[in-house]
Amino acid sequence: MAAGLVKGEGFAVDASVVAADANRQRGVPASEATDWSNPALSTRAVREYLEALDDEAFEQAVPRRISLTDPQSRWTAAPGGPAFFAYSTNYLIDTEHGVILDVEATPAHRTAEVDSTKTMVDRVEERFDIIPDRLIGDTAYGTAPMLAWWCKTRG
Repeated sequence: MAAGLVKGEGFAVDASVVAADANRQRGVPASEATDWSNPALSTRAVREYLEALDDEAFEQAVPRRISLTDPQSRWTAAPGGPAFFAYSTNYLIDTEHGVILDVEATPAHRTAEVDSTKTMVDRVEERFDIIPDRLIGDTAYGTAPMLAWWCKTRG
């Protein structure tokens, strides 16, 4: 900040898809009932993770397929080609010199990626007291809820 590399006038946001360490063959359709307490289907770590999840929140965003080894990852074909389980790394970048200001990991799901923008912008404001005049993103970030949030909190 002191070196002037971050201007704070414009931020850009985007996500990159990262393959999860989850085998495609170890996934089941979300509609199929899964007994997560069965040790043959999941490890202790997965069972503990699922016990800690808010059941209501998990049911609201039921994915098409669920990985038995990494249920937080999401089934995606976003980069083109065969689908796989993945996460997204979301970046918030100051446009003046391309400095990455914040990163947020999410399941590879467009809504989660867009919502992470709000988290990153808020964190940068809280940490560095920087509020951008502009936010640049591809069409995925141009949803009505995203634009309403921007206008309400930043406009």
